[in-house]
Amino acid sequence: MSKLHFASDYQEGAHPAILKRLADTNYDGYPGYGTDPVCGSARERIREACACPGAGVHFLVGGTQTNAAVIGALLKRWQGVIAPDTGHIASHEAGAIEHGGHKVLPLPQTLGKIRADQIRDYCRLLFEDGNRDHMVMPGMVCLAHPTEYGTLYSLEEMTAISRVCREYGLPLYVDGARLAYALACPANDLTLADLARLCDAFYIGGTKCGALFGEALVVPDPSLLPHFFTLIKQEGALLAKGWLLGIQFDELFRDGLYERIGRGAIEAADILRKGFEDLGAELAFDSPTNQVFVRMRNEDLKALEEVTEYSFWEKSGEDHTIIRLASSWATRPEDAGTLIRALSS
Repeated sequence: MSKLHFASDYQEGAHPAILKRLADTNYDGYPGYGTDPVCGSARERIREACACPGAGVHFLVGGTQTNAAVIGALLKRWQGVIAPDTGHIASHEAGAIEHGGHKVLPLPQTLGKIRADQIRDYCRLLFEDGNRDHMVMPGMVCLAHPTEYGTLYSLEEMTAISRVCREYGLPLYVDGARLAYALACPANDLTLADLARLCDAFYIGGTKCGALFGEALVVPDPSLLPHFFTLIKQEGALLAKGWLLGIQFDELFRDGLYERIGRGAIEAADILRKGFEDLGAELAFDSPTNQVFVRMRNEDLKALEEVTEYSFWEKSGEDHTIIRLASSWATRPEDAGTLIRALSS
């Protein structure tokens, strides 16, 4: 049996509808840099899905580039970005934000999330500090939905955070690299329209959610990011053949595909969670989405490696390791069942 692929959610290519559209249009000619009619159609589909007809929609190549471009555009030179200390920009983007001249201001997280009262307390204490002019001032807040732990912000939590951000004049930006898996999760109560109403910017992940590559940034009030086209090019995130991004998002947002595409991933992840628990393994985090975190004995990892690829997460004492398995839009429920059966034998 060949190894199963659970190391990440971008190990497969793209949804068949995207591949077909790319093949069908391969010899068509389009103007570059996202000025083509296909990108225009994709933008309109996304605006409709977000119930935000006036939104600016920009297509970028990858998640780190998107985060760096947005954060760099929103922050003044003396400002930093508040984020959970486990947030992607704080831990897994190789210092891209700091490379751009801005500091990540980490707050302690609980299962990947921070709370509205933490943001308020941080801002209040900093603004009351007599030495604040010697410190990096918060200029925005960056969250992820789902989080790095696969957990979800509720509508109530996101509303409270949005309220505090507006109280202190901090733009709220949401990294949606895995947003399709949040939208497909029964535990989720945040819609695209809610994000457009509560956030100042957010991106809709494509790379991990059925596209070959690419992310779609939504800015409900386009005046927030003037000249952003130019800034995208400065970040090296402007694709000359922009229609390749437009085609992918035009298909992902045709007939609600994006909001459905993650359902199989959630079903497969649920099978994994139950299967590992039945095997006596401990789930490290209560994640309802497509990421499954398991605390395993180091001596059992060899058997796991023989049947599947997985990601190391962190050490847990001398004898245990927390590993992550991620399902994707392409994962079949039977793949998850095959893994559990292989470990049971």
